[in-house]
Amino acid sequence: MKTTTFGLDLAKRVFQIHWVDMETGEIGKRQLKRDQVRPFFANRAPAVVAMEACGSAHYWARQLTGLGHDVRLIAAHFVRPFVKRNKTDAADAQAIWEAVQRPEMRFVAIKSEAQQGVLTLHRVREQLMKMRRMQVNQMHGLLYEFGAGVPAGPHGMTHAARALTELADTLPAMVIETLREQLQRIEALTHDIAAIERRLAAWQREDEAAKRLMAIPGVGLLSASAAIATIGDASTFRSGREFAAFLGLVPRQSGTGGRVKLLGISKRGDVYLRTLLIHGARSVLTHQKQFSEHLQHLLARRPFNVAVVALANKIARTIWALLAHGRTYEHGYVAHAA
Repeated sequence: MKTTTFGLDLAKRVFQIHWVDMETGEIGKRQLKRDQVRPFFANRAPAVVAMEACGSAHYWARQLTGLGHDVRLIAAHFVRPFVKRNKTDAADAQAIWEAVQRPEMRFVAIKSEAQQGVLTLHRVREQLMKMRRMQVNQMHGLLYEFGAGVPAGPHGMTHAARALTELADTLPAMVIETLREQLQRIEALTHDIAAIERRLAAWQREDEAAKRLMAIPGVGLLSASAAIATIGDASTFRSGREFAAFLGLVPRQSGTGGRVKLLGISKRGDVYLRTLLIHGARSVLTHQKQFSEHLQHLLARRPFNVAVVALANKIARTIWALLAHGRTYEHGYVAHAA
Protein backbone atom coordinates (compact mmCIF):
# COMPACT_ATOMS: atom_id res chain seq x y z
CA MET A 1 0.00 0.00 0.00
CA LYS A 2 1.33 3.42 -0.97
CA THR A 3 1.63 6.11 1.65
CA THR A 4 -0.72 9.06 1.34
CA THR A 5 0.84 12.52 1.22
CA PHE A 6 -0.93 15.47 2.82
CA GLY A 7 -0.22 19.14 2.22
CA LEU A 8 -1.20 21.11 5.33
CA ASP A 9 -1.44 24.90 5.25
CA LEU A 10 -1.16 26.21 8.81
CA ALA A 11 -3.10 29.12 10.25
CA LYS A 12 -4.34 30.45 13.57
CA ARG A 13 -7.93 29.20 13.27
CA VAL A 14 -8.70 27.62 9.86
CA PHE A 15 -6.35 24.98 8.39
CA GLN A 16 -6.44 23.78 4.78
CA ILE A 17 -5.54 20.22 3.73
CA HIS A 18 -4.83 18.85 0.25
CA TRP A 19 -4.26 15.18 -0.59
CA VAL A 20 -4.85 12.53 -3.26
CA ASP A 21 -6.37 9.18 -2.40
CA MET A 22 -3.79 6.60 -3.45
CA GLU A 23 -6.40 3.95 -4.28
CA THR A 24 -9.02 5.94 -6.19
CA GLY A 25 -6.96 8.93 -7.34
CA GLU A 26 -9.60 11.27 -5.96
CA ILE A 27 -8.36 14.71 -4.94
CA GLY A 28 -9.24 15.67 -1.38
CA LYS A 29 -9.58 19.24 -0.10
CA ARG A 30 -10.82 20.11 3.34
CA GLN A 31 -10.87 22.95 5.82
CA LEU A 32 -10.43 22.20 9.51
CA LYS A 33 -10.76 24.26 12.65
CA ARG A 34 -7.81 24.29 14.99
CA ASP A 35 -9.32 21.75 17.39
CA GLN A 36 -10.15 19.40 14.49
CA VAL A 37 -6.61 18.97 13.14
CA ARG A 38 -5.33 16.46 15.67
CA PRO A 39 -8.47 14.22 15.60
CA PHE A 40 -8.39 14.25 11.77
CA PHE A 41 -4.86 12.87 11.59
CA ALA A 42 -5.34 10.59 14.60
CA ASN A 43 -7.92 8.65 12.55
CA ARG A 44 -5.64 8.35 9.51
CA ALA A 45 -3.08 5.69 8.70
CA PRO A 46 0.57 6.80 8.99
CA ALA A 47 1.19 9.23 6.16
CA VAL A 48 3.56 11.93 4.95
CA VAL A 49 2.41 15.34 6.21
CA ALA A 50 4.11 18.37 4.67
CA MET A 51 3.95 21.90 6.08
CA GLU A 52 5.66 25.22 5.56
CA ALA A 53 8.29 26.03 8.19
CA CYS A 54 6.33 28.99 9.54
CA GLY A 55 4.84 30.01 12.88
CA SER A 56 3.67 27.03 14.98
CA ALA A 57 5.06 24.57 12.39
CA HIS A 58 7.40 22.87 14.86
CA TYR A 59 4.58 22.52 17.41
CA TRP A 60 2.30 20.79 14.90
CA ALA A 61 5.21 18.71 13.63
CA ARG A 62 5.77 17.34 17.13
CA GLN A 63 2.05 16.72 17.57
CA LEU A 64 1.65 14.81 14.29
CA THR A 65 4.90 12.93 14.71
CA GLY A 66 3.54 11.65 18.01
CA LEU A 67 0.60 10.23 16.06
CA GLY A 68 2.93 8.18 13.88
CA HIS A 69 3.06 10.40 10.79
CA ASP A 70 6.17 11.35 8.82
CA VAL A 71 6.21 15.14 9.08
CA ARG A 72 8.32 17.23 6.71
CA LEU A 73 8.83 20.98 6.99
CA ILE A 74 9.63 22.99 3.86
CA ALA A 75 11.01 26.53 3.75
CA ALA A 76 8.37 28.96 2.48
CA HIS A 77 10.48 30.21 -0.45
CA PHE A 78 10.70 26.61 -1.75
CA VAL A 79 6.91 26.33 -1.78
CA ARG A 80 6.14 29.62 -3.50
CA PRO A 81 7.12 28.50 -7.07
CA PHE A 82 4.44 25.79 -6.94
CA VAL A 83 1.54 28.19 -6.33
CA LYS A 84 -0.20 28.17 -9.72
CA ARG A 85 -2.76 30.89 -9.15
CA ASN A 86 -3.74 33.54 -6.66
CA LYS A 87 -2.49 32.95 -3.14
CA THR A 88 -5.27 31.24 -1.20
CA ASP A 89 -5.28 28.63 1.54
CA ALA A 90 -6.30 25.92 -0.94
CA ALA A 91 -3.60 26.95 -3.42
CA ASP A 92 -0.98 27.00 -0.69
CA ALA A 93 -1.94 23.52 0.55
CA GLN A 94 -1.74 22.16 -2.99
CA ALA A 95 1.62 23.84 -3.54
CA ILE A 96 2.96 22.26 -0.34
CA TRP A 97 1.65 18.88 -1.48
CA GLU A 98 3.46 19.22 -4.81
CA ALA A 99 6.69 20.61 -3.35
CA VAL A 100 7.19 17.80 -0.84
CA GLN A 101 7.19 15.19 -3.64
CA ARG A 102 10.13 16.73 -5.50
CA PRO A 103 13.12 14.35 -5.24
CA GLU A 104 15.68 17.07 -4.44
CA MET A 105 13.54 19.04 -1.99
CA ARG A 106 15.31 20.14 1.20
CA PHE A 107 13.56 19.96 4.56
CA VAL A 108 13.87 21.83 7.85
CA ALA A 109 14.75 19.83 10.96
CA ILE A 110 11.98 19.65 13.54
CA LYS A 111 12.95 21.39 16.77
CA SER A 112 12.21 19.93 20.18
CA GLU A 113 10.51 21.91 22.94
CA ALA A 114 13.86 22.34 24.69
CA GLN A 115 15.46 23.78 21.56
CA GLN A 116 12.56 26.14 20.98
CA GLY A 117 12.80 27.19 24.61
CA VAL A 118 16.44 28.18 24.18
CA LEU A 119 15.57 30.08 21.00
CA THR A 120 12.83 31.88 22.92
CA LEU A 121 15.41 33.17 25.40
CA HIS A 122 17.60 34.35 22.53
CA ARG A 123 14.73 36.12 20.78
CA VAL A 124 13.67 37.92 23.96
CA ARG A 125 17.26 38.89 24.73
CA GLU A 126 17.78 40.18 21.19
CA GLN A 127 14.70 42.39 21.46
CA LEU A 128 15.77 43.71 24.87
CA MET A 129 19.21 44.50 23.46
CA LYS A 130 17.62 46.52 20.65
CA MET A 131 15.40 48.38 23.10
CA ARG A 132 18.33 49.18 25.38
CA ARG A 133 20.42 50.34 22.43
CA MET A 134 17.64 52.70 21.35
CA GLN A 135 17.23 54.09 24.87
CA VAL A 136 20.99 54.56 25.35
CA ASN A 137 21.42 56.31 21.99
CA GLN A 138 18.53 58.63 22.74
CA MET A 139 20.02 59.41 26.16
CA HIS A 140 23.34 60.31 24.54
CA GLY A 141 21.64 62.62 22.06
CA LEU A 142 19.47 64.37 24.62
CA LEU A 143 22.33 65.02 27.02
CA TYR A 144 24.54 66.21 24.19
CA GLU A 145 21.98 68.93 23.43
CA PHE A 146 22.69 70.31 26.91
CA GLY A 147 26.48 70.14 26.50
CA ALA A 148 27.02 66.91 28.44
CA GLY A 149 29.28 64.39 26.69
CA VAL A 150 28.71 60.78 27.75
CA PRO A 151 30.94 57.81 26.77
CA ALA A 152 29.41 55.49 24.20
CA GLY A 153 27.64 52.29 25.17
CA PRO A 154 25.42 51.26 28.08
CA HIS A 155 28.36 51.49 30.50
CA GLY A 156 28.38 55.24 29.98
CA MET A 157 25.09 55.58 31.84
CA THR A 158 27.03 56.03 35.08
CA HIS A 159 28.48 59.19 33.57
CA ALA A 160 24.98 60.13 32.39
CA ALA A 161 23.66 59.97 35.95
CA ARG A 162 26.55 62.16 37.10
CA ALA A 163 25.83 64.63 34.29
CA LEU A 164 22.18 64.84 35.33
CA THR A 165 23.24 65.72 38.86
CA GLU A 166 25.47 68.49 37.54
CA LEU A 167 22.68 69.83 35.30
CA ALA A 168 20.01 69.74 38.02
CA ASP A 169 20.49 73.44 38.83
CA THR A 170 20.27 74.65 35.22
CA LEU A 171 17.56 72.46 33.64
CA PRO A 172 13.83 72.40 34.46
CA ALA A 173 12.81 69.80 37.03
CA MET A 174 10.49 68.05 34.56
CA VAL A 175 13.45 67.42 32.20
CA ILE A 176 15.65 66.03 34.97
CA GLU A 177 12.88 63.73 36.21
CA THR A 178 12.13 62.46 32.70
CA LEU A 179 15.78 61.68 31.97
CA ARG A 180 16.19 59.94 35.32
CA GLU A 181 13.20 57.75 34.49
CA GLN A 182 14.95 56.97 31.20
CA LEU A 183 18.03 55.87 33.14
CA GLN A 184 15.86 53.61 35.31
CA ARG A 185 14.41 51.98 32.20
CA ILE A 186 17.91 51.35 30.84
CA GLU A 187 18.96 49.85 34.17
CA ALA A 188 15.88 47.60 34.19
CA LEU A 189 16.63 46.39 30.64
CA THR A 190 20.23 45.65 31.63
CA HIS A 191 18.98 43.63 34.62
CA ASP A 192 16.58 41.64 32.42
CA ILE A 193 19.29 40.88 29.85
CA ALA A 194 21.63 39.66 32.60
CA ALA A 195 18.86 37.42 33.99
CA ILE A 196 18.35 35.76 30.59
CA GLU A 197 22.09 35.21 30.21
CA ARG A 198 22.17 33.54 33.64
CA ARG A 199 19.39 31.17 32.54
CA LEU A 200 21.31 30.33 29.36
CA ALA A 201 24.45 29.71 31.41
CA ALA A 202 22.53 27.35 33.71
CA TRP A 203 21.23 25.45 30.67
CA GLN A 204 24.72 25.28 29.16
CA ARG A 205 26.16 23.68 32.29
CA GLU A 206 23.75 20.77 31.86
CA ASP A 207 24.07 20.37 28.08
CA GLU A 208 26.99 18.25 26.93
CA ALA A 209 26.90 19.45 23.31
CA ALA A 210 27.09 23.10 24.38
CA LYS A 211 30.16 22.35 26.49
CA ARG A 212 31.89 20.75 23.50
CA LEU A 213 31.05 23.67 21.21
CA MET A 214 32.39 26.26 23.66
CA ALA A 215 35.85 24.71 23.31
CA ILE A 216 36.01 26.13 19.77
CA PRO A 217 37.85 29.48 19.65
CA GLY A 218 35.30 32.19 18.89
CA VAL A 219 32.31 30.26 20.24
CA GLY A 220 30.87 31.43 23.53
CA LEU A 221 27.70 30.88 25.50
CA LEU A 222 25.42 32.73 23.09
CA SER A 223 26.89 31.17 19.93
CA ALA A 224 26.88 27.64 21.30
CA SER A 225 23.31 27.73 22.63
CA ALA A 226 21.96 29.50 19.53
CA ALA A 227 23.69 27.01 17.22
CA ILE A 228 22.28 23.97 19.00
CA ALA A 229 18.77 25.41 19.06
CA THR A 230 18.88 26.61 15.45
CA ILE A 231 20.34 23.48 13.86
CA GLY A 232 17.87 21.09 15.46
CA ASP A 233 19.18 17.83 14.00
CA ALA A 234 22.69 18.20 12.54
CA SER A 235 22.13 15.19 10.24
CA THR A 236 19.73 17.39 8.25
CA PHE A 237 22.84 18.86 6.60
CA ARG A 238 25.01 16.52 4.57
CA SER A 239 28.20 18.46 5.23
CA GLY A 240 29.63 21.43 7.06
CA ARG A 241 29.53 23.43 3.84
CA GLU A 242 25.77 22.94 3.61
CA PHE A 243 25.41 24.27 7.14
CA ALA A 244 27.60 27.27 6.28
CA ALA A 245 25.45 27.85 3.18
CA PHE A 246 22.35 27.64 5.38
CA LEU A 247 23.78 30.50 7.44
CA GLY A 248 24.65 32.55 4.35
CA LEU A 249 28.42 32.38 4.92
CA VAL A 250 29.31 31.11 1.43
CA PRO A 251 29.73 33.21 -1.75
CA ARG A 252 26.82 33.90 -4.06
CA GLN A 253 27.29 32.55 -7.57
CA SER A 254 26.40 34.14 -10.88
CA GLY A 255 27.29 32.34 -14.07
CA THR A 256 26.36 31.69 -17.67
CA GLY A 257 27.96 29.87 -20.56
CA GLY A 258 29.92 27.65 -18.22
CA ARG A 259 31.64 30.55 -16.47
CA VAL A 260 30.79 31.06 -12.80
CA LYS A 261 31.57 34.27 -10.93
CA LEU A 262 31.82 34.28 -7.15
CA LEU A 263 30.30 37.30 -5.41
CA GLY A 264 29.94 38.33 -1.77
CA ILE A 265 28.41 36.04 0.83
CA SER A 266 24.76 35.17 0.24
CA LYS A 267 23.55 36.37 3.69
CA ARG A 268 20.74 33.82 3.62
CA GLY A 269 19.39 31.86 6.54
CA ASP A 270 19.47 32.81 10.19
CA VAL A 271 20.78 36.38 10.55
CA TYR A 272 21.13 36.15 14.33
CA LEU A 273 23.39 33.09 14.39
CA ARG A 274 25.44 34.36 11.44
CA THR A 275 26.02 37.63 13.30
CA LEU A 276 27.15 35.82 16.44
CA LEU A 277 29.63 33.69 14.51
CA ILE A 278 31.07 36.69 12.68
CA HIS A 279 31.47 38.60 15.95
CA GLY A 280 33.18 35.55 17.47
CA ALA A 281 35.56 35.28 14.51
CA ARG A 282 36.37 38.99 14.74
CA SER A 283 37.16 38.59 18.43
CA VAL A 284 39.56 35.73 17.66
CA LEU A 285 41.42 37.71 15.00
CA THR A 286 41.54 40.79 17.21
CA HIS A 287 42.69 39.28 20.49
CA GLN A 288 44.45 36.04 19.63
CA LYS A 289 48.24 36.41 19.67
CA GLN A 290 49.25 33.43 17.55
CA PHE A 291 47.51 32.40 14.34
CA SER A 292 47.66 29.22 12.32
CA GLU A 293 49.59 29.22 9.07
CA HIS A 294 46.33 29.28 7.12
CA LEU A 295 45.10 32.41 8.93
CA GLN A 296 48.45 34.12 8.51
CA HIS A 297 48.36 33.63 4.74
CA LEU A 298 44.71 34.69 4.64
CA LEU A 299 45.35 37.93 6.54
CA ALA A 300 48.35 38.68 4.35
CA ARG A 301 46.46 38.55 1.06
CA ARG A 302 42.88 39.45 1.94
CA PRO A 303 41.20 42.38 3.78
CA PHE A 304 40.56 41.94 7.50
CA ASN A 305 36.76 41.69 7.20
CA VAL A 306 37.07 39.05 4.48
CA ALA A 307 39.29 37.03 6.79
CA VAL A 308 36.72 37.45 9.58
CA VAL A 309 33.93 35.99 7.44
CA ALA A 310 36.21 33.17 6.23
CA LEU A 311 36.99 32.26 9.84
CA ALA A 312 33.26 32.41 10.71
CA ASN A 313 32.66 29.97 7.84
CA LYS A 314 35.28 27.63 9.30
CA ILE A 315 33.76 27.92 12.78
CA ALA A 316 30.33 27.02 11.36
CA ARG A 317 31.76 23.93 9.68
CA THR A 318 33.49 22.93 12.91
CA ILE A 319 30.25 23.30 14.85
CA TRP A 320 28.47 21.02 12.38
CA ALA A 321 31.23 18.41 12.57
CA LEU A 322 31.13 18.28 16.37
CA LEU A 323 27.34 18.00 16.47
CA ALA A 324 26.92 15.60 13.55
CA HIS A 325 29.66 13.17 14.61
CA GLY A 326 29.58 13.64 18.38
CA ARG A 327 33.22 14.68 18.54
CA THR A 328 35.16 17.00 20.82
CA TYR A 329 37.19 19.92 19.55
CA GLU A 330 40.86 19.20 18.77
CA HIS A 331 43.20 22.07 18.00
CA GLY A 332 45.00 21.52 14.68
CA TYR A 333 42.71 18.65 13.63
CA VAL A 334 43.08 17.72 9.96
CA ALA A 335 40.35 15.75 8.20
CA HIS A 336 41.52 12.87 6.04
CA ALA A 337 39.66 11.91 2.89
CA ALA A 338 38.22 8.43 2.81
